[in-house]
Amino acid sequence: MAHQAICISRSTGAEGEAVGRAVAQRLGFRYVDDEVVEEAAKRAGVDRALVADAEHRKPLVIRILALIAEQSPETLALLPASGTDSLPSEDDLRALIVDVLRSLADAGSVVIVAHAASFALAKRDVLRVLVTASTETRTERLAKAKAIDSRAAARTVKRDDDERADYLKRFYQVDRELPTHFDLVINTDVLTPEKAADVVLSAVD
Repeated sequence: MAHQAICISRSTGAEGEAVGRAVAQRLGFRYVDDEVVEEAAKRAGVDRALVADAEHRKPLVIRILALIAEQSPETLALLPASGTDSLPSEDDLRALIVDVLRSLADAGSVVIVAHAASFALAKRDVLRVLVTASTETRTERLAKAKAIDSRAAARTVKRDDDERADYLKRFYQVDRELPTHFDLVINTDVLTPEKAADVVLSAVD
């Protein structure tokens, strides 16, 4: 098997999580999503909810990293030489998440969903997959899944897309996400998660 680590990036409503779980199950790989946050929190010695929020809320990033620097000698090695005398930067948070992602990839037999793993591990021997769909399809799916009206679903899709773009720009200097950032791009407008998993598996061998 050529790839022992598969990174799946996904747009909200594209069913990337379901695709990732299907791939992991059929390969007998570990499926990782929230575990990235849990492992980062464990290493840092802080509540997982704080690390989870840190990926999305810029002001909270600084507060969390200050806590991390105070509580975890291991994580201090990831921070600048100035230590806690100055406020940690977003690069420090990225270093913590990337450290966890690299450990997971090195262990192998893993499907990693989200956390910009495709960018964090771009120079490693991983299969980078983007699971997406049209805005209309994603909005419809989200409205059904959350039992909300289409306007609320559309606002959520746009907000999540904007946050994703902002995250990639701030953490990885990616001005615009492109198909060429990935080895495989899958549109799930018509494909079920199982069919999309078939496509991913065809690229693993």
